[in-house]
Amino acid sequence: MRRHGQFDACEDAVQEALFAATLQWPKAGAPDNPRSWLMTVASRRLVDEWRSEGARRRREETATALELPVQEVTAYDDTLTLLFLCCHPALSVPSQLALTLRAVGGLTTAEIANAFLVPEATMAQRISRAKQSIRGAGMRFDLPPEPERAQRLLVVLHVLYLIFNEGYTSSSGPAVHRTDLTAEAIRLARLLLVLVPAEGEVAGLLALMLLTDARREARTDADGWLIPLDEQRRDLWNTAQIVEGVALLTRTLGKAPIGPYQLQAAIAAVHDEAPSAKDTDWPQILALYEVLERVSRGPVVTLNRAVAVAMVHGPRAGLALLGTLDEDERMAHNHRLDAVRGHLLEMAGEPVAARESYLRAARMTASLPEQRYLALRAARLG
Repeated sequence: MRRHGQFDACEDAVQEALFAATLQWPKAGAPDNPRSWLMTVASRRLVDEWRSEGARRRREETATALELPVQEVTAYDDTLTLLFLCCHPALSVPSQLALTLRAVGGLTTAEIANAFLVPEATMAQRISRAKQSIRGAGMRFDLPPEPERAQRLLVVLHVLYLIFNEGYTSSSGPAVHRTDLTAEAIRLARLLLVLVPAEGEVAGLLALMLLTDARREARTDADGWLIPLDEQRRDLWNTAQIVEGVALLTRTLGKAPIGPYQLQAAIAAVHDEAPSAKDTDWPQILALYEVLERVSRGPVVTLNRAVAVAMVHGPRAGLALLGTLDEDERMAHNHRLDAVRGHLLEMAGEPVAARESYLRAARMTASLPEQRYLALRAARLG
């Protein structure tokens, strides 16, 4: 992008280079400098496209690509620059988020649509318009100046949060986790904290990721079945990540304006520091969710607060709060509403209604592990 401009054409060229690598490297071996190889092949593809729309020589060049003289590539990681570029103020905030998740996070259009609770076709149009806007505005591939960087920071944080969430609980496919996404989100959050060390919400987001990811190894059994939080083996939790996350949060709270990522990290810390599920300080968690809902109101926050309400005031109170989401269109295609409803109905001693909710949720999710888990909960109720 820095060399050639034209965001969309550069993205296509890189994808073609990656595809060429998957064909060539298993046969001929990986080159000594893989990143430079990819840059070289991508540049050749891009130039070839400009010379001829038919790109007649692409296949022939792929066969000899390993012999191309490699281009020198800077060791600096440009991913943060790409993040800030995609979050350019010339784009609407929804377009910024969607484009960044596609270009930086590598999420599919369907996964992004799921994160935003909108139809896939709507999201595809949004991403396409965002690419056209970048091309039309002639945006440069550079980190923005500091005042403008601060304006874009909230969107960058939201993008990293969504990338992490998709990796921690995949919205589709056979796996619960995508560690490539969680690891990349954590890596980028660390880089971002170095860039803006005084930003409390950056530290809060990194703490949230570490405290959440610390529980990853205990979330599934040997056969890949999901294990709910209250049944997890806490000795499998990553103590080093918990210690680091709590330390980050401790250094940040009270020294910067409070925000949603710090509050969510505080909730995760309460869970992680409880020696057992029965020792969890649910009144503190509920209080934190009440503050979070004032700071960052949304249906997912209300959904999570309903669980805390149920644990403190009983399942009927939690179900009453869940009922306020029934008419929210953003939750119409989200399986989590019925999954939580099934859990609270089971707690309330209504197995028939709980079973129906679990089955509805299982039909709505595209995640195979979640389908299996919800179907099993339903089967246990008859």
